[in-house]
Amino acid sequence: MLPERHVRLGVNIDHVATIRNARGSMYPDPVEAAILAQNEGADGITAHLREDRRHIRDEDIDGLIAALNIPLNFEMAATEEMQKIALKHKPHAVCLVPEKREERTTEGGLDVLKEENKLREFIKPLSDSGCRVSLFIAAVPAQVEAAKRVGAAVVELHTGAYCDYYYEQNQSKCETEFENLKNMCGYANYIGLEVHAGHGLTYDTVSRIAAFQELKELNIGHFLISDAVFNGLGNSIKKMKKLIGEARAS
Repeated sequence: MLPERHVRLGVNIDHVATIRNARGSMYPDPVEAAILAQNEGADGITAHLREDRRHIRDEDIDGLIAALNIPLNFEMAATEEMQKIALKHKPHAVCLVPEKREERTTEGGLDVLKEENKLREFIKPLSDSGCRVSLFIAAVPAQVEAAKRVGAAVVELHTGAYCDYYYEQNQSKCETEFENLKNMCGYANYIGLEVHAGHGLTYDTVSRIAAFQELKELNIGHFLISDAVFNGLGNSIKKMKKLIGEARAS
């Protein structure tokens, strides 16, 4: 796969729903946020329908499918319930992520190597229906190779550890994780997988990741929604896209 100069920005709108659900109200509406993000230059929308429906709810997915003119990246666990929902809606992309009830947010990458047989069978009907299947994984060679074997079209590399080490000012571990991400971005691309990245990225951490020439897409949510509280979602998206564009151009 040849490098591209443009890196797509997928905006995750989960935490708009988190704010709504905190009061049990009808607002703020994540579908409205997705439409605003679309109008302000987002290249796609990401939404994670969790088993416990802690933020995005089933009706939000219905609304997103009906309203969007840009791709929907439907994040979900590899469960029978979620597979049925995905096959019903046939979103542009399905991203399989690990999910635990007790976690605040997704804590790590999917262990594709451990669940290879299950995931191969799980992915096939999704791919056959026209969904591009992505696996959210750590930047580890064995996981990248397993993702290829089970039939994924895309891997999304987990950038959370890199961002955590950056803010902890642990330079040694930060650089080690950065090199892992860089190397696995190149390797995944080399073996024929499209490469995305995301989790924990901010204005401070996005540029070095966006500069990876093989990278096609970044998915960012919590930081953009947080920044939007002070600056407005449109301004937050525009600033993030500017930083991504500058990183790729340099």
